[in-house]
Amino acid sequence: MREKHAPKRKKQTRRIPFVGRAGQLLTKILQSVDIKREDIFITNMVKCRPPGNRNPSKSEIETCLPYLETQIALINPKIIVTLGNVPTQHLLETTQEITKLRSQWFDWIGEIKIFPMFHPSLLRNEGTFPGSPKDLTWKDIKTLKQAINKF
Repeated sequence: MREKHAPKRKKQTRRIPFVGRAGQLLTKILQSVDIKREDIFITNMVKCRPPGNRNPSKSEIETCLPYLETQIALINPKIIVTLGNVPTQHLLETTQEITKLRSQWFDWIGEIKIFPMFHPSLLRNEGTFPGSPKDLTWKDIKTLKQAINKF
């Protein structure tokens, strides 16, 4: 299960999460380690686009939380991959930045593990060099794939 903060305009119109440029990049990242998009569930932290394409407020997140909790309960994932600060900070109840939390495993409700990664939109304009977000994401997706293979 992958989770990001809020739908973008195109996604809200199509009702499919991650269909824009960041979604296309996410699909390529997944494919690079033989994870098919149709084999995972992708959702948003909030279910509607905040005005001005801003990050959702705490009250907007809290309003949508029961729906998200129901989705998680129905899917019963072993792993939730949070993409970016908003879902990571909210689910882990922390103010630490994604740069400090990424690539670590966190125990969550029941047996669920949370694995934070950079949001793909951060990677679009980044170069690739050792320690860059793209380089770290490549390492993260390989770590994730190894964990998935154990299940």
